[in-house]
This record gives sequence, structure tokens and C-alpha cells, in this order.
Amino acid sequence: MADGPLLAQLHFGREDAERDVQDGLLLRGGFLPNAAYRGALSGRKMLIIGRKGSGKSAICMQLKADGTGHYAGIELIPPDETAGEEIRRFELQGLPGDSAKALIWRYLFAVYAARHLVSHAKDVHGYRPDSVKALARFLKQNGESADGRFGDRLAQAARGLQTSLSLEAFGFKAGLDLAQSPLSEGAQATRQLDVVEQGVAQAFADLDCGAEHGPLLLMVDQLELVWSAETDSNSMVIGLLLAAKHAVSLYGAAVRVLLFLRADIYDSLHFGEGDKFRGDELRITWTEQALRDLALARARASAGAELTAETLWGDLFPAEVEGEETATYLFRRCLPRPRDAIQFLNLCQETASLIHGRDRITEADVVQAGRQFSDWKLKDLALEYLVAHPFLKHLFPLFQNTGYVVTRAVLGSRFDAAAESLHRLFPAYADALTVSGVVDVLYAVGFLGVRRGNDVVFAGGDDLPAQFHETEFHVHPCFRAALGANSAVVLRHFEIGAAAGRVIQGGFPGSFDTSFGSAPTRDHRLVQELRRSCHSILAQTSRAVSLAQGAQDEIAQHINRVLDEVNVLSPGAASAYDLEDRVLTTAHYFDTLAAQLLAGGLDDTTGAGDVVRRVQEEARRLRRQAGGSYGSSGNSSGP
Repeated sequence: MADGPLLAQLHFGREDAERDVQDGLLLRGGFLPNAAYRGALSGRKMLIIGRKGSGKSAICMQLKADGTGHYAGIELIPPDETAGEEIRRFELQGLPGDSAKALIWRYLFAVYAARHLVSHAKDVHGYRPDSVKALARFLKQNGESADGRFGDRLAQAARGLQTSLSLEAFGFKAGLDLAQSPLSEGAQATRQLDVVEQGVAQAFADLDCGAEHGPLLLMVDQLELVWSAETDSNSMVIGLLLAAKHAVSLYGAAVRVLLFLRADIYDSLHFGEGDKFRGDELRITWTEQALRDLALARARASAGAELTAETLWGDLFPAEVEGEETATYLFRRCLPRPRDAIQFLNLCQETASLIHGRDRITEADVVQAGRQFSDWKLKDLALEYLVAHPFLKHLFPLFQNTGYVVTRAVLGSRFDAAAESLHRLFPAYADALTVSGVVDVLYAVGFLGVRRGNDVVFAGGDDLPAQFHETEFHVHPCFRAALGANSAVVLRHFEIGAAAGRVIQGGFPGSFDTSFGSAPTRDHRLVQELRRSCHSILAQTSRAVSLAQGAQDEIAQHINRVLDEVNVLSPGAASAYDLEDRVLTTAHYFDTLAAQLLAGGLDDTTGAGDVVRRVQEEARRLRRQAGGSYGSSGNSSGP
């Protein structure tokens, strides 16, 4: 067993890569190289795409830390709110928005490359050719040689492109000298920028940087900080993509551009040249095994390299939680991304060591942490998509205090009751706020999964969006505790009720012998029929292979509860109950159970139809055996 100090040392890192770097954990081995990192490092991919918290910034920070052997220089371009506003508002008469914003990004790339070349030529090559000296003069004349606030420098660059840059360093007295006749604002900016870019390209060629050493790496990260779901924001991102493609083509092997984009932002873009970027894309995906590997790497970075997986998952953590292997339990209940896994793991550790003062994490600690984590994630999901889907948190009540399995028909009835309020609150989104629109959004953000065959698929990777013919959806395990949706379907527990509470003091004469050495009495037969009904329903449920496993388990749990009550009728005990009322109470419960299944959308479309019909048939059969309807044992009620 691990001792107290080891658990106290255990820490899985920060939620953001920047603080992980500051704390040193990321650099001590807490980073797990993955396909996205390898693709970025090799230069084979230019677009690293992933959800918030999927590890984009961690890759960016790691490249800065260990990329010196691969690159001549690494520059991180940090968009801030001031810079973002400047780019969003940037316009040029004569150019569409995407093309205008591409120019300002191209200018930024050229300036960063020029500044790199000025210092690089002296420090690495030992001399400055005339082309590099020209870049140094250009930077000085345009106020780009000194470090300053990025937003201020960008504003100055925007004004220069919209009016005229100082191009004397390249042999032009003024920007207007570039043309013999008046040019549009967009055309003049393009001509000026061509001069600057050709100057940068010439300097790279004179130094032969592409052949002598690694390229200059230009990275853009956290663009979501300056993005909004508006046309000019999308143009800003499209312009960035176009500029990156242009820079790589113009500067050749001397420059690489790496863009880290959130998946929802990238997927919202629609532009004519979008198909040209498919080969540059690499989407970050995380499997359960990858998250296990990440957890162990970070645990070792904090608690010691000798820490084994067996110690982590069998000693510091319990081996199982609620009958499920602990790592699987944890990673099924968080979205497949490092940030969520790190938060959940740290919360388990803090619950055990800080709140309860334990020297190991118990099953109760994990369950307690899971409830808190689920609350966090439900709120975080709404905030993550606040810009694109401001109505998201108003959809969550549709799934509160109900089963986590929901059909399209049931969701439609719930949505119809809330549609008027939603349309009133969000009139601009009325077209999206339909049943199909809600399904699409909730699937895309990872809140709902869709039943496909025997699997439940959640959004991620190359999975298809929810199709119109798909009718069964599951709330992601991450959000179930916060919603009170811990069961596949909400079914009323079987309770004996008033009939079971009537104890007959005198009882039946003699004891109730279940050995059946003689002909079975009516009481024997009624108990047998109760058992037979339960086993029949359980058998039908187990054969419903197309029914969701969670729904199967839930139905079986409730029928087994009935069976447990029947099995209490051991020899000598059955005479204490009015068996006819017991049988009728059970029949009534079966009717209620069938109605609840149908009300929850569990019908033929979900594979539950045969189970429902069997429950109804057993209810009718039990009534016939008891000889009456519920509440009256004297009158027969046929099916």
C-alpha cells in the first residue's frame, strides 16, 4: 500500500499548458507525444485541429521547448483581443473580406520572418548580406524593429497597408511609386506587400537557410480568444489559412507555418479553397489507452519515475469503482481530452488527501469526485460553446431527472413543450432550434451519443453526424450525475404496497411446503406463476440484443427486485401474505412498467418492443391466475 507522502506528491498537472510549463511538470515527462505532435514536428502537417482542452497548446509549448534542434527559430504569434479586433475590422476597398484579412496575416508573417533574419544572419551565419540589411532598414522605418504591444504593432501595420508603407529600403520612395496609374486600396496594398515579401524571400535565398539548417517555425495558437460566430471573425480565420498557405509556398523550405485551431471554429468555415487544406489537417483524437498513458506519465512526473501502472491503478486508486475497472470508469465519464482527464484525476486525489485526509483514494472518493466533476463539466460545456450556441444550457433541462437513453420521438415531445420559450429567448437561432437542429448540436458538442448497431457513438474523429433515420440517443456519462440521469430509463421500483402489508395473524392452516411432495396447493401455484413471469421477462430482455445494454440492465434490475420479493416466500413464510393481492399487485406493476418503457420511447425502434409486449402478456396472465382485476380478487378480468 502506498504511504501518505506518495499520495500527497501525486499531481496530474494544470488544466492549461502555459502553467504546466511554468511548474515544470510538462517538461519533466508529463507530455505525451502523439500523432499530432509528430506531424507538427516533422512539418508534414500545417493545421492541428482539436476541441478545447484536447492538448493543442501543450503541443505548441512542447515544440517551443524541444524544437531548437529541428528549427532555426520558433516564433509564437499570440493573438490578443486588441489584435483580434484590428484584424476583424481590417478592410480594403476592392478586395473581399477573406482576401483583405489574408494580406494582414501575410504582412505579419513577413515581419516575423524579417526580424528573425536580421538577428539570425549575424548570430548564425556571421554576416548580413545586402538583402538582410534592407530588411533591417525596412523594420526600422516602419516601427517594426523593436518589441512592443502586439496589438499596437498590428494597428500600425494595418494603417500602413491601407495607406502606404515605407519601402525606401527596397528602392521605392513611396508606396505610390509602385504604379503608373491610380490603384484601388486593395491593389495598392497587394503591390506593397509583394515588395516586402520578395525582400524576405531574397534574404532567405542569399543566406541559403533552407539548405543549411532547419526552417523558421511560425505558430499561431489560441485564436478562439479573438473569434466570434460572425462573418468578419470567420474571414479572419479564413484569411489566416490563405496567408499560411501562401507563406509556405513563397518561402519554401525556409519557413514552416503551424496553426492550432479549435475544431468547432474550423468546421464552421465555408470558403472556396477549403478543399485545398485537407492534406494539411491533423485532428487530435484521444483513446482510453492514450489517456491511461498520459495519466501514468504525469503521475510519474510528479510522484517519481519508478511509479508503475499497477501502483497507480491498484494502490493509489482503488482497483474497481462500482464494479468497473477504475481507469475505464474514470475515462468513460469524461470527454476524451487531456484537460477533462487531468481535472477528474486531480479532483479524486484532492477529495481523498485534502478533504478526507486519506493515504489512498477510495471508491467513495472517486464517486464523490465524480458528482462534482459532472457538475463542472455541464457548466463548462455551455461556456465552451457560448459564442456559437448561446442557447445550449437551456437545452439541458430536457434531460434532467430522467433516463439517459432518449428517443427522437420522446425528445420531440419534450422539445415541443419548451420550443416557444426557446424561440422567444433566442429569436436569431429559431431556424436551428428544431428537434433535428437540437440533435445535431447536442451530438456535435459531445453531449449526446447515437446508437449505431450495438454501439453508442459520440462525436469525434471521422464519425458521421447524427443521421435523420437514427432514433436512439444516449447522454454522455460525463453529464449524467449532474442531470440526475444515472439510469438508462426511469422505472418505478416494485413495492409490495398495501396488499403486501396485510399480515394475516392466523395465517393459512399449516406451513407452506415448497417441496411439492403432494399435489401443489393454490398458494404453491401462485408463487410458481410469479416466479415464472419474472423469469420469462428476464429471458425476453436478455434476448433483446438490439436493446441498449443500459436499458437491458435497468429492466433486469427491476424484474429481479420483484423476483427477490417472491423468493422471500420461503417455507412457512408465504402464509403471512395474501397471495392473490400479491399477484395482482405484481400484475399492476408490470402494466406500469410497460407504460413507463413506452413513455420513455423504448419501443420497437429501440429493440424494446418484444420486452414490452412480454411484460404486458405476463400482467394479463397473472390476473387470470389470480382470478380478478387489480384491487378485487373476486371478479375475473380477462386479457
